[in-house]
Amino acid sequence: MSDLVKWGRLALPVLVLCALPFYLDAFWLRIGLFAMAAAIGAVGLNLLAGTAGQLSLGHAFFLAVGAYGYAWLAGEPGPGLPTALALVLAVLLAGAAGGLFSPVAGRVRGIYLGVATLALVFLGHHVLLTADSVTGGFNGRSVPPLSLGGFTFADGDPDVVLMGVPFGAEERLWYLGLALFALTWFTARGMLRGRPGRALVALRDSETAAAVMGVDVARHRSAAFVVSSMYAGLAGALLALGFRRIVPDYFGLALSVDYLAMIVIGGLGSVAGATAGAVFVTALPLLMTRYADHLPLVAAPGSDGGAVGPTEAARYLYGAAIVLVLLYAPDGLRGLAARLRVRLRRRPALAPPATAVRAKEHTP
Repeated sequence: MSDLVKWGRLALPVLVLCALPFYLDAFWLRIGLFAMAAAIGAVGLNLLAGTAGQLSLGHAFFLAVGAYGYAWLAGEPGPGLPTALALVLAVLLAGAAGGLFSPVAGRVRGIYLGVATLALVFLGHHVLLTADSVTGGFNGRSVPPLSLGGFTFADGDPDVVLMGVPFGAEERLWYLGLALFALTWFTARGMLRGRPGRALVALRDSETAAAVMGVDVARHRSAAFVVSSMYAGLAGALLALGFRRIVPDYFGLALSVDYLAMIVIGGLGSVAGATAGAVFVTALPLLMTRYADHLPLVAAPGSDGGAVGPTEAARYLYGAAIVLVLLYAPDGLRGLAARLRVRLRRRPALAPPATAVRAKEHTP
């Protein structure tokens, strides 16, 4: 019976997510797509920072490797490979980039590793601006749509119509993002629950104790960096498919800070926490942009004056959320949800029923 309840809890959100494209318009589907892409990258960073305890400020670099790797491998100019093969190779390319940096990650830790990874962002941004033949330079380059078995994840001619709903690019990419996110979810949870996850947790708690228990410290730290880079590459490729055109300025330091905010707000060391933080940080600026006219102290995009724009206001809000989380909920949204479930499961103890029988008195 418990297995049935477990599978029911899993099947219900899956069914809801699969049904959403039939009811939501393109704006909400794009928010969901970007949130799923961000969740994939946040899960990878959480494996590195939350589980292995390695600070990284260079996550945007590996996102750019995945995005531009796919666009170049599948497009023109470029090899013009089949798009499915280009997607796989882009993920492997991001992992190879992480592998090249892994000797540094295996020997440096703490703030020094953060500074070293920060250099990757500035170096990568310079390469993206100057390598015009690959990246398109400042103006970026268009992204070829993904095609699997003759089915293209873009606006088709004619459109696919299911239950009276035309399936354009957003609807198709929604299911692609959902499939890639499910793959990320199950592989990351399996990794955390297995021996690699236990080794990384031991490494985070104490390198000396982990080494005494037989954990190869340098190898596991390097492996965590490579796996995190591959997740980032997959997220970057999915973002590129969603944007349809990528530019270098998007993959800057601000993007790396956004991903750090995701895992801190959601909860370090948790796949579900990284997902919740990614949804919060991704959706907030988009929602504030759409409803800027109805929000106090927030100016609509492109308006004149010194008012705060929706993007800046969103950064202020989740910056304040980080401060509140660090002060009052160090385990993030995941910890808050766990404590809420515990409180809801508790039931007040029932007072014993009053007895109607009078206690018998002892005769002297």
